Amino acid sequence: MKLDRFIRVAIAVVIALVFVVATGALLFITESALNVWDRLRAGPPAVLYTYIAVMVLLATGAVWLALRLVVKQKVAPTKASDAMSRSDIKARLQQAEAAGVDVSDARSELRDLAARQASGAIHLCFFGEISAGKSSLIKALVPDANVVVDVVGGSTEDVRHYRWRNNIGTEILLTDVPGTGGHAEGLDEIATEEAKRSHLVLFVCDSDLTRAELAAIRTLLAFDKPIILVLNKADRYSPDEQATLMQKLLQRIDDLGAAAGRDHVVAVSAGGESEVIEQRADGSEGTVRRERAADIGVLIVAINRLLGDDTQPLDARRERAVFQITAEKLEVAEGEYRLQRSEQIIRSATRKAVVGAMAAVSPGTDILVQGYIGTTMTQELCKIYGAAPRDLDIEEFLSMGQSRVGRALPLSMAVAGNGLKAFPGLGTVVGGLAHAVAYGLIFDALGRSLVLTLARHGELVPEMAARNFEEGISEHLEAGVRRIAKMALEEKSD
Repeated sequence: MKLDRFIRVAIAVVIALVFVVATGALLFITESALNVWDRLRAGPPAVLYTYIAVMVLLATGAVWLALRLVVKQKVAPTKASDAMSRSDIKARLQQAEAAGVDVSDARSELRDLAARQASGAIHLCFFGEISAGKSSLIKALVPDANVVVDVVGGSTEDVRHYRWRNNIGTEILLTDVPGTGGHAEGLDEIATEEAKRSHLVLFVCDSDLTRAELAAIRTLLAFDKPIILVLNKADRYSPDEQATLMQKLLQRIDDLGAAAGRDHVVAVSAGGESEVIEQRADGSEGTVRRERAADIGVLIVAINRLLGDDTQPLDARRERAVFQITAEKLEVAEGEYRLQRSEQIIRSATRKAVVGAMAAVSPGTDILVQGYIGTTMTQELCKIYGAAPRDLDIEEFLSMGQSRVGRALPLSMAVAGNGLKAFPGLGTVVGGLAHAVAYGLIFDALGRSLVLTLARHGELVPEMAARNFEEGISEHLEAGVRRIAKMALEEKSD
């Protein structure tokens, strides 16, 4: 009890002393400031204004330095999902191309868009899973077209266009794309991209929507794509079954948030051939193939009604969708460029670390995480990924890496020694060369952990980058040992 009372009294005394000191300091500063102010006012005005200007500059500089050290400055990348204008996408292309990014795929999208706009045709894409009957519907619309229709699903393996004019003379380009959900690699992506490039998507199904079909519709809606949901092979269902299924499809579309009226969900039959059992004159039965008439009138009405409105909104929506595709391809190209540049930066920094370790009389791990090489590598990698970290963030990352390097060094030394043994005629190498390889391995792993963090988060997160370094050190050591050992031998022979 007495000790507790003593502590409280001591704290009270300390508070009183702090108050007295703070009050005295405030009075002293106030008196000094008033004295300076009186003298400045008594002097020439030029001196007063010069003094004020200097104080403002000093205060501004102090605030700027504090913000530079404390506040994170992240450059927010443009997302492909953002609405982009033609000027926006052109500016991004020019900036990326000036930086050395391969933008050929992205520019190809814009050239294709320009060619389609120049033709003036309306593009309708028949999209859906294999065997839904897309090609059969096109054949029903354009009987004279050389449309490949096969009883075996997946007969369409590329993008095909067929010309059709509706009853008011509008030139329409019907696009048949590969069915989704097949086993051929890459066809789903080809079909989806072509659907995004069209004015209107006719999403063909033959029953209730599957999870994959719902996901595909959701993707197209994200690109603001107008959709007519076409229930094909409707003649397989009774009137009651068809009505129930149509109501369910309307509900599915409504659940996805699509503003689709009843005329945007239609039931049709593409016709074709079917096998029926026929009784012959002699009383026997046999199987014959008969043509089934197509029933696509409601589909034509739905298309004409949608196109009967002003086509400018369709053109604008198609243009925005293509700009999104272009932005996505540009992001892919930028990602590949960042990986290539990051590899160059890490290799250059690793080589410098190897050289520094070989030249050091008493090599220490500080060269990796606290020296000029580590700071420069971190800054350059952050710049590649559009991040502007605080100096404190860089220092914290390198400091955290420093604490983990000590634990990783014995393992890297063992891996380095084994890696050097793999070179013919070298024998067992120990000492400075193995030490240099070990340093290079650690430095390489440190850079790759930083790249992983920047790619995932878009900014330098010191704790995350240090954790990635610690968790992936063994994998990075094994993957890079031969390359860095060869690098050290090259430096030694020079």
